[in-house]
Amino acid sequence: MKNTGKLKGKTVFITGASRGIGKAIALKAARDGANIVIAAKTSEAHSKLPGTIYTAAEEIERAGGRALPCIVDVRDERQVQKAVEAAVAKFGGIDIVVNNASAISITGTLGTEMKRYDLMQTVNARGTFLVSKTCLPYLLLSENPHILNLAPPLNLSPKWFANHTAYTIAKYGMSMCVLGMAEEFRSQGVAVNALWPRTTIHTAAVEMLSGPEGALYSRKPEIMADAAYAIFCRDSREYTGNFFLDDEVLLDVGVKDLAKYACYPENIHQLATDIFLDEADLSAKL
Repeated sequence: MKNTGKLKGKTVFITGASRGIGKAIALKAARDGANIVIAAKTSEAHSKLPGTIYTAAEEIERAGGRALPCIVDVRDERQVQKAVEAAVAKFGGIDIVVNNASAISITGTLGTEMKRYDLMQTVNARGTFLVSKTCLPYLLLSENPHILNLAPPLNLSPKWFANHTAYTIAKYGMSMCVLGMAEEFRSQGVAVNALWPRTTIHTAAVEMLSGPEGALYSRKPEIMADAAYAIFCRDSREYTGNFFLDDEVLLDVGVKDLAKYACYPENIHQLATDIFLDEADLSAKL
């Protein structure tokens, strides 16, 4: 999807933007000339994962954006407040928030330690609520304000709870923020939406967890970045409270070649449907 320049000068606050999907969204907005607040924990190189908030900032500025790297643990209210204040001081406001930071543990009840349970709840549900709440006073001043949570549709099929109840509760907490805040701020023009990938997305973090072979059945983070960009370009007063899937957003704006997003285009008929989605007809969306 081509950039249109619609985000030039807009300020985008993205959690977990030092790598993966968060960084891909940052780079897409940067190509329009947007201001990007990189709110993430990684300030020093990780032994197994590439990228820090500072290397991401360099990439963003090379892409044409302005960057503000902020050390932020979304569980820490003071760190979130400081990052928001720094963003407003540097760029004059906040127009878009992307709640991308997330913790995951695909474990059953007996296999989930309480410290892992607490981590998922405080990063996913509480962190999303905190970042949104802290940014909202500035979003309310924006001409076209958006909050986008990388969260799934609320599928209440028991199979999505049975094997990882703790993770589902935490991730659906992000989804419920969409339902609640979209309605709460509808009359004030703040769009609150969710975006979720139809297929698995291959990132360095996913590769560390599941191995490189996952790329054979996955799409690249750029499909999520292009879909997010398309959402940001919409009128916030007309598009709110939605649970978007990445490929549906792109098909809706006229992107016809989805094969380019596959890590291995020759394997497009073997793409794996992502968690929280029931059987999907991928054949029409390749």
